[in-house]
Amino acid sequence: MIIDCHGHYTTEPKDLHRFRKEQTAAANAKNKAAMPPRAALKLPDDEIRDSIGGNQLKLQRERGTDLTIFSPRASGMGHHIGDESVSIEWSQICNDLIARVVELFPKNFIGVCQLPQSPGVDPKNCAVELERCVRMGFVGCNLNPDPSGGYFNSPPMTDKSWFPLYEKMIELDVPCMIHVSGCCNPAMHTTGSYYLNADTMVFMQVILSDLFKTFPKLKFIIPHGGGAVPFHWGRFRGIALNNGKPELAEIMGDNIFFDTCVYHQPGIDLLTEVVPIDNILFASEMVGAVKGNDPKTGFGFDDTKRYIDKAPISDADRRKIFEGNARRVYPRLKAKAPAAATA
Repeated sequence: MIIDCHGHYTTEPKDLHRFRKEQTAAANAKNKAAMPPRAALKLPDDEIRDSIGGNQLKLQRERGTDLTIFSPRASGMGHHIGDESVSIEWSQICNDLIARVVELFPKNFIGVCQLPQSPGVDPKNCAVELERCVRMGFVGCNLNPDPSGGYFNSPPMTDKSWFPLYEKMIELDVPCMIHVSGCCNPAMHTTGSYYLNADTMVFMQVILSDLFKTFPKLKFIIPHGGGAVPFHWGRFRGIALNNGKPELAEIMGDNIFFDTCVYHQPGIDLLTEVVPIDNILFASEMVGAVKGNDPKTGFGFDDTKRYIDKAPISDADRRKIFEGNARRVYPRLKAKAPAAATA
């Protein structure tokens, strides 16, 4: 089985966008009376089937992957919009939609939730929605280190304000993918710089901390190949050692993992050479940040299976990246997608 740990519902039914536009306008106007009613949302099963069947499911079949760990559109989480009540309602709607996708395509998708974060609001408040989604069969969550939308004014992820949420994640046996949302800071492009900046920032925060000594069972997936980390491995390794910390591979251990959302062969080759294989999870993020075919290869930029297939690693390591590592990081997969029996 090939498990893609990073997929987003980026082909949602049109009425979801209508609702969000109206909700955002009402939130910006601070007019609660203008909030659109959730009951008026029109999200029929046939539209969901069509939106998935002609996109994510079609690409799964064409590219030879089996199961996508699927979450709401990351850039659409919009934690900076409105207040906590707006974020709660929007997160519930988006997570319920993921649950419906999984119900319609149970062999192809499994849910990961967005959390109802809001600037200045205690992260522990998200535990209620996390528990609700785990009861629906979700296997993880996306955790935003910067709910401000690009102004980086939240405490670092090593701050004690995050600890109650980490405790809940450990209790529920779910990891988190570190993932910011859309950027409202004009100095940064959402998918080109903001995502990668946040990924790199969180790695730097945790390697100089004792976070995983405090929470040895806590698991972070840092997406997009770990941001700038693999290319600057020597820089991060040197900073860690200069500050009396262990080697990066030891710090990562069973706690920090990178995915393979890196859209060229040399980048994947570097990732698999520098980062321990046990800490790499297969992912594509399709249909997501980079659409279309690479004119140099004729294949999709986000067809990352091709890169792993060609990477200079052993077949055993390839199996770890494609499936084995995801099963270690997402233990709830065992019940939802049992591993095939081996002779």
